[in-house]
Amino acid sequence: MTSPIRTERHGEVLVIISDNPPVNALGAAVRQGLEAAIKEGVADATVEAMVIRCDGRTFFAGADITEFGKPMVEPGLPTVVDMIEASTKPVVAAIHGTALGGGCEVALGCHYRVAVPSAKIGTPEVKLGLLPGAGGTQRLPRIAGVRVALELTAKGDPIPAKKAQEAGLIDRIVGEDSLEADAIAFAREVKAKRPIPRASEREAKPDPEAVAAFQKENARRFRGFDAPAANIACVVKATELPFAEGIAFERQEFMRLMMGNQSAAQRHIFFAERQAAKIDDVPADTPRRPINRVGVIGAGTMGGGISMNFLSAGIPVTIVEMQQEALDRGVATIRKNYEATAAKGRMKPEQVDAAMAALTPTLDFDALGECDLIIEAVYENMEVKQEIFTRLDTIAKPGAILASNTSYLNIDEIAACTARPQDVVGMHFFSPANVMKLLEVVRGAKTAPDVLATVMDLAKTIRKVAVVAGVTYGFIGNRMLMPRQVEANKLLLEGATPEQIDRVHVAFGMPMGPFQMADLAGVDIGWHRDPNRIENIRDALAAEGRWGQKKQAGFYDYDEKRNPTPSPRVADIIDEWRAKTNTPQHDVTDEEIIERTLYTMVNEGALILEEGMAQRASDIDVVWIYGYGWPVYRGGPMFWAKTEGYEKVVAGLEKHGFPVAKSLKSGTIK
Repeated sequence: MTSPIRTERHGEVLVIISDNPPVNALGAAVRQGLEAAIKEGVADATVEAMVIRCDGRTFFAGADITEFGKPMVEPGLPTVVDMIEASTKPVVAAIHGTALGGGCEVALGCHYRVAVPSAKIGTPEVKLGLLPGAGGTQRLPRIAGVRVALELTAKGDPIPAKKAQEAGLIDRIVGEDSLEADAIAFAREVKAKRPIPRASEREAKPDPEAVAAFQKENARRFRGFDAPAANIACVVKATELPFAEGIAFERQEFMRLMMGNQSAAQRHIFFAERQAAKIDDVPADTPRRPINRVGVIGAGTMGGGISMNFLSAGIPVTIVEMQQEALDRGVATIRKNYEATAAKGRMKPEQVDAAMAALTPTLDFDALGECDLIIEAVYENMEVKQEIFTRLDTIAKPGAILASNTSYLNIDEIAACTARPQDVVGMHFFSPANVMKLLEVVRGAKTAPDVLATVMDLAKTIRKVAVVAGVTYGFIGNRMLMPRQVEANKLLLEGATPEQIDRVHVAFGMPMGPFQMADLAGVDIGWHRDPNRIENIRDALAAEGRWGQKKQAGFYDYDEKRNPTPSPRVADIIDEWRAKTNTPQHDVTDEEIIERTLYTMVNEGALILEEGMAQRASDIDVVWIYGYGWPVYRGGPMFWAKTEGYEKVVAGLEKHGFPVAKSLKSGTIK
């Protein structure tokens, strides 16, 4: 087998080149090749300096993910990095693309670093519940200082070359088209400089104020996660311990995280997201339909948000409304959202103008005839949706994909209104549609394979994480949400309070509990609007105008800044309903709340799998991570159930009299 590492001589400079597509991952063969090349350079008396660079689109972009969970093949990356740093001849890293994770650590082991202007450098291991385990937490603070080291390791976001140069991580920015030549020239400049600068021999200055400020700034972001604290602890140790002892501490913390449930959960989601893009029974080479223009029906919150996804990706959008006022309001909101993004520096003004120029607002339904994909985004009413699709059938061009953004309704019933059910698919965006990453792609009984493949590909174009769902009420996410909401409301009648139930969910790691969520979304959503028809607690709240945060009153009372406090009036309403329904009271424990609101979700997920409404358990996890804010460090409901133990989940369900899904009972969920 040919080694992915080769060497070339340029006079007295040995250039070590990695060619391991697609991202020069630091797999065993690459590590072995680097080790051999460094030894070659050190042993050859005619070599005075070395350059490490990569072919292809990027510098080493990190570890080889195919090696995760397998026995380590020597040499390990720490050994390779230490060998590079120990070289008696200067080694220059020539960086293009991204130097991430292990790639960043290889660069830190080099004595000098040059990079093209477009390069980025970073250590994103924290996003997999880990830390840079080849000396990254010890070398970064010694080179760039504590604050930069904390940003890179504990947050995991890469920084551009210019910022890296300002921090001392990059010695020189070189030409985009002359990286190798410039790196060789730089190596010649430094070949005789002594002492050779080694990061391990530098001192990391303590900065307790920076540490305290960083922890305070990111307290909300880091809540519940183990890895950020471990990264912070390692960076602090770099300022307190000699390098060798700091490395030992880093290794200890790395192994602790690697063996823990949180990193296992985060790595599970990393792979699950990639697996979700695959459709089991649709060949990868299925031809895609060209999507050059998208039509959106409805310029409300959802329609506007959906349109922004395509506009941001450079795909022109025709947006249709029935009333000019609604159309103008929708277009104004889209512009306002883009301008707010530009104000934060995430878009340039010319990008805002380009996006808005690609939008065609109209009251003319027939204008949808030129669109390749048409997405209906009106309110949840089957008759209205069927009427729209019946009309679309006469307007849309042959081969156009017809999609509904429905959250619950039957795609097959909608498709039956057309003479082309094979072209109909569900595209369930989550609100706000321009922000939330999840897209449930609902496959109807007659949806054509190329339609499904096209929409799944398109999801990547608009930066969504797509999951295929079958036709079932609520699809995957909302179907699983229903038992949680039902049990939460029952628990209120049986003696719990909204704040207790919400507290348990927030402590679990959810961004908010069921009643906080209801207040944010609007207690009046789905309400029948008849104040005289009061059939449950929610009806009672809605009838009194307690519609949630927008009215400063829902399940909680709110001040002007929307800070919640428990509501005496809500407590009274709950008491009235307890008496009216003659519901027996008991002390509701936090454990019971978990069993009845979260275990029931897992059970519903198992039923969804048994019915073939989701392709795989990991797809369900992706839905809940990206659509509902399930804590990523718990890996999604199905992964969490496995770590809890299926027997424990089954026992909790049976304790409360729930019928248990067969696959959950037998532990055969896949």
